[in-house]
Amino acid sequence: MLVLRRLSTRILAPVSFELEDGACVAVRGPSGAGKTVLLRAIADLDPSDGDVLLDGTAREDMAAPEWRQRVRYLAAEPGWWAPTVAAHFDDWAAAMPLLERLGLPRDIGAAAVARLSTGERQRLALIRGLALPPRVLLADEPTAALDATTVAAVERWMYELRAGGMAILWVTHDDAQAMRVAERVLRVAGGQVREAPDDLPDA
Repeated sequence: MLVLRRLSTRILAPVSFELEDGACVAVRGPSGAGKTVLLRAIADLDPSDGDVLLDGTAREDMAAPEWRQRVRYLAAEPGWWAPTVAAHFDDWAAAMPLLERLGLPRDIGAAAVARLSTGERQRLALIRGLALPPRVLLADEPTAALDATTVAAVERWMYELRAGGMAILWVTHDDAQAMRVAERVLRVAGGQVREAPDDLPDA
């Protein structure tokens, strides 16, 4: 279980909540409200105050790389640092079974990253981030650039990973998606993070 106790940042007031194993909580709110800041603070990528615990172990009692492997942030715009796709994967062979699932060709590993579409990069980032599933996934609009068929495939995959115990904080601007994937909603607005009904508009 992931536990936040009065976690705060320079733009977000203290927030406390629990994310149980296998649960999915949608994170909603207008653009610029701090949804990404919340996820990055939990992942220990941005400065924050307060306590974050995973299975009773405080974040500061765990080495940063280990924490970020267990509590993984998946950016809306993932970083790419090498010319070809496969160079970004520790084990490209392990990623192969997931390519077909998300509608990608098996030879895409040799492709130049610069020639990929936004949707292809987003699908590859999902595979890269979930080839070895974390305990908690902090997903920042992971399907924003995908078509409806691929969105459905990603949602099915996430559901299966949740059945294995992975928990998700899922930032989405899609009302229908929030209702499909999440049992609870966190609303980020005006510097506050509050549990909210899932039918609130984003703006």
